[in-house]
Formats: sequence, structure tokens, C-alpha cells
Amino acid sequence: MAVDLGALAAPDRSAVLVMEMQRGVAGDLAKFPDLVEVCARRDVVTNAAAVLAAARAAGVPVIHCTAAFRADRAGSHTANSPFITALLKDPAHMLEGSGAVEVLPGLRDPGDLESRRHHGFSPFTGTSLDMTLRSLGVSTVVAVGFSLNLGIPGLALEAVNLGYRVAVVTDAVAGVPDDYAQAVLRHTVSLLAARVRAADIVEAWK
Repeated sequence: MAVDLGALAAPDRSAVLVMEMQRGVAGDLAKFPDLVEVCARRDVVTNAAAVLAAARAAGVPVIHCTAAFRADRAGSHTANSPFITALLKDPAHMLEGSGAVEVLPGLRDPGDLESRRHHGFSPFTGTSLDMTLRSLGVSTVVAVGFSLNLGIPGLALEAVNLGYRVAVVTDAVAGVPDDYAQAVLRHTVSLLAARVRAADIVEAWK
């Protein structure tokens, strides 16, 4: 379905949210090999990098929405979700200050912003991301990153609830298994957000 990107992705009203594109999620320190494989096969990181480069050239803010845990787990609920409980059986998982929480090489620019969270699955929960976006005059968020299992649907739902328009770059996001992730794009993300391809948004921001 064609999307009118002219209004949706106006550079002066947009920001790119880079969801958990970190070394410990889908990089050299990742513990999710299936996600790493899907990313490589679908060129997710390459496509995301193209979107970020176009955003910066057009003056669109890039905000890395990253996740980390303190060694003492302060500030994090650690037993209210089966997934978090399983992850944190590894005491070194995504520790603040470790290489695992760093943004994937080649995706970060000195002018980019970062919104770090220590709890939950959405970049808006327990962070100042909403205030940051409003201070920048943003009304549309463009999402890339991980994952279509939790993070991207959570981002889209909360952004819509807060009054933002949302676009999800379909070839710069991933989840596992891949057939399930594609179903999420079709049947869940499509109800919340415009679905666009990296090449289309790059063209729109030229």
C-alpha cells in the first residue's frame, strides 16, 4: 500500500527512534543467534544505517533508545515478566558500562541523542523520551531496530497513545522467528503505524 511520506515524514517534525540496536542484542556480543541471522539475511543494519544517514543529512534528530541493567538491578523490575526473569539468570546480561550496551558499530554519530532505560520493553517507560521529542517539536517518530516480538510494537503503541504519528521501516526491523515477525508487521504494526521501506524514506528526506 502506498504511503504519502510527504506529510508523514516532514523533516522538521520527525525523529528516528533506534530501538535497541546494541552489541548485546544483535551484534558481536549478542545472545540471540536467531535474531542475528535474520538481521544479516534481511540487511537490517545496513538499511537502518541508510535511514540514519538520510535523517542526519536532512536535520532529522536520531535518538538511540537503549536498554541496560545496573549490576545491583536497582531501578529494574526483574521478576514481573518470564522473559526478563530468564535473561537475568545471567548476572552479566546487558550491564551498564559493558560493551554489550553499546550501539552497533557504524550506527552512532556524535550528534545523535540517547535515551537509556533500565526497566520494561518500551522506550517511553520510565524515561524522558517523550519530553525530549516534544522539546524538539517532533510529531512523527520513525522506528528502526529490535524487536518485532516486543520492542517495536511497544514503541508504536505507546507513541500512538502519547499522540505521535508513527512510521515503521519494515526492512530495518526484525524479530524471531521471521515468519512471525512478518505477521506482526502485517497484523499488529499496520494498525498503529505506517509501514515504509528504507529506500522510500531516504528518498523522502533528500
